[in-house]
Amino acid sequence: MPQLKSIATVCKSKNAGPFELTIDVVFEDADTFHRVKETGVLGAALFARLYNVPKEYVLFTPYDAAFAFKATLPRLVPAGEFGDTDVYGCQQHAPLLDLEIPI
Repeated sequence: MPQLKSIATVCKSKNAGPFELTIDVVFEDADTFHRVKETGVLGAALFARLYNVPKEYVLFTPYDAAFAFKATLPRLVPAGEFGDTDVYGCQQHAPLLDLEIPI
């Protein structure tokens, strides 16, 4: 099974304000995107588990026209708050990189 990092063109994270994080996963072509989408691996439940937040707090959206998925979820520590290790939220996508996709 390929890992997400080998089939996604883009996998990035960033702040969506100081209290939320957004993660984007983009594929180069429609075929790969739809094959990944059909597996159901990428979804709110996965992001909730990986980022230790309740599933109902994860806004997960597939964007078919852009061959992309977007997840927005609460940050466990607000940006810039004591204990924050990634003030810009730009390294939070790492748990997804080694995710195996059954395609």
